[in-house]
Amino acid sequence: MRVTVLVPGVLRSAAGGAAKFELEMTSPATLGDVLDVVAGRYPLLERRLRDEQRRLRRYVNFFVDGEECRRLSGADTQLSDNAEVQIIPSVAGG
Repeated sequence: MRVTVLVPGVLRSAAGGAAKFELEMTSPATLGDVLDVVAGRYPLLERRLRDEQRRLRRYVNFFVDGEECRRLSGADTQLSDNAEVQIIPSVAGG
């Protein structure tokens, strides 16, 4: 199964400059499985997405086919073929 990962501008340097990349995954696959592959390819990006216990960082939002993953099953969210995973870091200021 194919999954497209969309990377925001602020994180592209950690992904080798890629705005998006395609992954071939075995089926069934979860968001966590995708992040495991990302960790192998882009370790710097992995550190920005998950903590040391491999939990999703709370200030990074992951959308799977337009749905925020925390409203689904978090890292255990099942992906379909041709799924799109969008990474959106939270923005804060003061």
